[in-house]
Amino acid sequence: MMMPIRCFSCGKVVADRWEEYDRRVNRNNESPEKVLDDLGMTRYCCRRMFISHVELIDEIINFGRI
Repeated sequence: MMMPIRCFSCGKVVADRWEEYDRRVNRNNESPEKVLDDLGMTRYCCRRMFISHVELIDEIINFGRI
């Protein structure tokens, strides 16, 4: 997981909610809006952290040391 620990704008801890958000949205096909509301993410800046996050670790790991 490469989710930032804190929101870039307000500094609220957001990483502890990422796994549940990912599970509910991507595997259970729930609405991202509803999941973020349930998780208590009410600030726009914090919601942006979840909506815009892209897991790149699987792509980056292919470029390991030579």
